[in-house]
Amino acid sequence: MVGTPTRNRIAERRAATRREILDAAWAQAREVGIASITLRDIAGAVGMQPPSLYSHFDSKNAVYDAMYGEAWAEFEAHASRALDDLPDHPRAALHRMARVFFDYAVADLARHQLMNQRTIPGFEPTPESYAPAVRVLDQGVAFLTGLGVSDRADIDIYISLISGLIDQQLANDPGGDRFARLLDRAIDMFADAVGLLPLPGKSPTRRKAGTRK
Repeated sequence: MVGTPTRNRIAERRAATRREILDAAWAQAREVGIASITLRDIAGAVGMQPPSLYSHFDSKNAVYDAMYGEAWAEFEAHASRALDDLPDHPRAALHRMARVFFDYAVADLARHQLMNQRTIPGFEPTPESYAPAVRVLDQGVAFLTGLGVSDRADIDIYISLISGLIDQQLANDPGGDRFARLLDRAIDMFADAVGLLPLPGKSPTRRKAGTRK
């Protein structure tokens, strides 16, 4: 008979406690801002004395590091599902990619700030936690190259364009759609600039300065 695998209950309890600490850290970040979380408040939220928390995370930056790696790993999995069946038309695929990242980012200000902005002085993710972000970027570059956008400057513009609209949405219309509504138009302008064919039945978005649709 095959024996039942031995459970490591100590490791299970430790993992559960670590999960509880990270959940409390995310909750606090969404309440007071990602840069304002404290180990004392996190410990209090999980019914733990601060010295006990140090047996799981030796510093606040260690908490940030775990949160950073978790956020990018979650986006990596989310994007893999959302982009599994990209449209065949390059421009439509470009729109889908932009929308997936935009929607994920604006859904959670604290998470976006940790993932994509240098909001926390002195924090640098460890290579292990940074790895999902690198994989996402590499996959994004590969996707864009496959669509015909291979110049690195063009790729940087594409990323910056989406990031700028995300920041504007979060800063100036949180919870609204003012800049979300501009995303498709901005991506079409980019697609025109790099020479991607319009969608069937659509014309290039260029128009004379000073005119309105």
